[in-house]
Amino acid sequence: MNYPELALVSFVLSVIFSIGGVGSAIAIVPTMTWLGIPLMTAKPTGLFINTLSMLSATLKNLKHGKLDHRFGLPILLVATTMAPLGAYAGKFIPKVYVLWVFVAFLLYSGTVMVFFKPRRHPKTGNHVVEGSIIGGMAGFLGGLLGVGGGGIISPALIVLGYEPKKVAATTALVVFFSSLSGFLTYGGMGTLDWRLLLWVSIPAIAGGWLGTHLMHFKMSSEQVKKVIGIIIYAIALKTLLNVL
Repeated sequence: MNYPELALVSFVLSVIFSIGGVGSAIAIVPTMTWLGIPLMTAKPTGLFINTLSMLSATLKNLKHGKLDHRFGLPILLVATTMAPLGAYAGKFIPKVYVLWVFVAFLLYSGTVMVFFKPRRHPKTGNHVVEGSIIGGMAGFLGGLLGVGGGGIISPALIVLGYEPKKVAATTALVVFFSSLSGFLTYGGMGTLDWRLLLWVSIPAIAGGWLGTHLMHFKMSSEQVKKVIGIIIYAIALKTLLNVL
């Protein structure tokens, strides 16, 4: 196992995906499986990287007053509750089925990010109901796939008309908690590689900080969407080829 190479992957992908607040596990999990790491080791590692990079991103968002925690609270609570259930379910579902779900998940996320033009969200919308539904789906699938759920939360909120940079900050907060919850569940199942976790930890924190800085101060909301969407499509294609 090439730990320096995996540390570099952790840093680069944490930079890119913290730009959208999605969490880099959506790319790190398939990348690690391509490099020969077992799926049940790659998933908790991806969640661990998500936890650290999104913690770094959230602290930066708070420092600059970019985070409306009340907006994301319903999503956060339900997603954090459902993530352990998804993680535990992954122990019993065959790898090939998990990968097919993962491909569908990636295609959905990428399509919304690249092609969807957000509308203004109606002020009369029920944020609690919307947030609970999105959080439940994101938490369970995020735990099952080891990706934290940001790839569901961010596109769904953009479809509903929320401003992409606000979505990114909110998603980063939710993904931190849901990823931590899923990671602890995998830890209880004994699938962790502690040496690997040590190697990827600092790059994940540094990448999360840098990506959030670029998102807020160097990029437009439309650029944020496009960058994430294109990368997600590339990962979906590569994962689909592996499954076939």
